[in-house]
Amino acid sequence: MATSAWQGTTAIVTGAGSGIGRALTLALARRGVQVVATDVNDAAVQQVAAEGGASVRGEVLDVRSADAVRAIVEATVDRQGRLDYLLNNAGMAVGGETDDIQQVAWERILDVNLRGVIHGVLAAYPQMLKQGFGHIVNTASLAGLVPGPLLTPYAMTKHAVVGLSTSLRIEAATRGVRVSALCPAAIETPLLDSKGAPDLPAPIWVPDMRRFLTRLAGPPHPVAAFAEEALDAIERNQAIIVVPGRARVAWRLARLFPGLVERLALSAVQAERADR
Repeated sequence: MATSAWQGTTAIVTGAGSGIGRALTLALARRGVQVVATDVNDAAVQQVAAEGGASVRGEVLDVRSADAVRAIVEATVDRQGRLDYLLNNAGMAVGGETDDIQQVAWERILDVNLRGVIHGVLAAYPQMLKQGFGHIVNTASLAGLVPGPLLTPYAMTKHAVVGLSTSLRIEAATRGVRVSALCPAAIETPLLDSKGAPDLPAPIWVPDMRRFLTRLAGPPHPVAAFAEEALDAIERNQAIIVVPGRARVAWRLARLFPGLVERLALSAVQAERADR
């Protein structure tokens, strides 16, 4: 595990209360990073801060608020004197047949998965330009690179995050700032067993996410291993970080043989509908 490049740096992680965000926060702390772990769930993020020790500070943050995101960035810079990494990780999933997903769910996932990332970029990017360095890492998904049937709202937002990241990366490259898109396949997190936000109207049918994603991309990858692989790739300044390795195969297949990937995805959808 590499540490020298990370020691003494400062990072903000959104959506750090569980799953990928929690694992990234703890992995960063092990590498000597001062981490501001943020999440809309105060109890969850304070637990992560306790696990991470003195180098992790827990803060409540709803990424849907541009003002709140900007305030976290400004407070971090005031306290630490710099911001080396922003990991825009907060996100949610909405699953089901597209015609059965209500407008309010589409609006919520846009607010969290896309506008939340935009808020982070607009808050952190000017600071990184001012200091002349920094790395923005936006969590997208393999579903931002290949089709995501039965997860259409989610795939829509993640494709947008990939587009934002790869475009900004080129703009930022000559100005000292790095930008990467983090694109995990199925990772072993509570999201796999979630039925969606409890305050949103549920579709008539939500697929079994664990079973469906396994059909699409193979069994879930351990979250701790994912975090270490992701940080290694961030250190190498990879533009698009796809984890695990078999997911990179799926990505290449989608680019070279889109018809084959469509047929495989359709087969997974039909199998899931049959098990409904």
